[in-house]
Amino acid sequence: MRTGSGARVSGELKERQPLIRPERYGFFDKLLFAVFVLAVPPFIASNWSVFRDGDVSWHIAAGRWIIEHHYKIPRTDPFSFTMAGKPWIAFEWGAELILAGAYNLAGFAGLAALVALALMALFGTLFWYLRDKAGPVALLVAFAATYLVLQPFIMARPHVLTWPFLALWAAVMFRYRDAGRAPPLAWALFIVLWANIHGSYFAGFLVSAACGLDAWIDARFDRKVFIRWLVFGIAILLAAMLNAYGVKGVLYPLEISSMTTLLSIGEWQASNPSSTPIFYGLLIGVLGALLAKRPQFRPGELALLLLTLLMAFTHIRHQSVFIILSAMIVTPKLAGPGRKDAPPTFASNGEKRLWLGAAAVAALPIVGVRAMIPLQPRETFSNPRGLIAHIPPELRDQPVLNEYSMGGPLILSGVKVFIDGRADMYGDDYFKTYLKMNDGDWDAFTDSVRKYGFRWTMLQKGNRLVEKLDASPDWRRVYSDEVGVIHVRRDQPLAAPAQPVGNADAKEQQGR
Repeated sequence: MRTGSGARVSGELKERQPLIRPERYGFFDKLLFAVFVLAVPPFIASNWSVFRDGDVSWHIAAGRWIIEHHYKIPRTDPFSFTMAGKPWIAFEWGAELILAGAYNLAGFAGLAALVALALMALFGTLFWYLRDKAGPVALLVAFAATYLVLQPFIMARPHVLTWPFLALWAAVMFRYRDAGRAPPLAWALFIVLWANIHGSYFAGFLVSAACGLDAWIDARFDRKVFIRWLVFGIAILLAAMLNAYGVKGVLYPLEISSMTTLLSIGEWQASNPSSTPIFYGLLIGVLGALLAKRPQFRPGELALLLLTLLMAFTHIRHQSVFIILSAMIVTPKLAGPGRKDAPPTFASNGEKRLWLGAAAVAALPIVGVRAMIPLQPRETFSNPRGLIAHIPPELRDQPVLNEYSMGGPLILSGVKVFIDGRADMYGDDYFKTYLKMNDGDWDAFTDSVRKYGFRWTMLQKGNRLVEKLDASPDWRRVYSDEVGVIHVRRDQPLAAPAQPVGNADAKEQQGR
């Protein structure tokens, strides 16, 4: 009996041994930093999917426009032939300047380097915040889960540049909350920079409100604590108004969210398990872990998680905000107790400075090499190089009906477009008309021809309108490839014969 009992106790103790002993944490911390902060970002940024969205191109074009006009921020639309002169709020102008600068310096490779740098900054911030709150296994799971959820949203677009802003802002707010103090008013100036790069600064308001609520509760509803956080909240609201458009710039993200046609755009659609299965799989796994461990959440941080989760369910694009904040809030709750028994990662301040310096020195050449290695995006409807190269010169300044995703590349090539990714500027009614035409509504198309005077079209292959144009006696196909098709009005003279359109399409042309 005694022997059996001893065996059971021995087995239980053996099972409770940590996967990684606390005295080994320092080595694994450095390994995780090297992999997730330094190595993975340039690898991910080199994938063609970073450029899979047509919006990448018009953001570059907007930044170039600002540079060419001596850093004047646009107030009216300079890129379409239908909305020329209409007010346009380019609230991401700061990010567009950065994107244009990277593109002018090294083309698509420069954009890839910029994305890599943003990911390095994001995961470097997460590592800095979480390192003393969770062991290597918890960090590994958190970083891997964050990368998996972020993957569909990693593109050379403004929102990626502000992911490090969100992580840094949340880390600072959490630390001041835990210290029982409101942040200095000087931190409100950070919002000025954020608000001129991307509309996600609204997430910063939510984080600050949640931290203020928790701090007020921790202080047993002390009036002074409430006032300090309230003053800070007013300060960041005023700071957000220091953008190129003032109050309009602050309200603009809310106006965009109210558009009914946004649901036709992938990133604005509601989340569902079929479109983002990894997100839902990880969500179920985390919920299971929380139910098993049952950690305590502060009211503010719980409200923040639930609100951002609701945002993620409502619009796919907000999954990125949710996963970044979840990694920072939930990871410490699920982490084991090993960190408190672990020795410092660095034996001395001198060693710490040495390692941090080495990391910075390593990051710069990694980003530099990524910028120097040529990179060409895969040819898709978001990068239709073949179609653009075969636009007859005399059509480039003529009104065109173009595919939504092709608008950005056309703008970057100097063509005035019918529509592009700035759906907020075009408005619901205009976008609905485009959707009707895109769905093959011939009456809507002929009405728009009379109204806007289309002389040619550039549409994605498989578009229902393409079949109608092929069958129409008023239009002729002049070029097509695996990506899309160019049609021209038959009464539109072309100075040169059409370029070859491939064997199958050439036979069709001859038949016509």
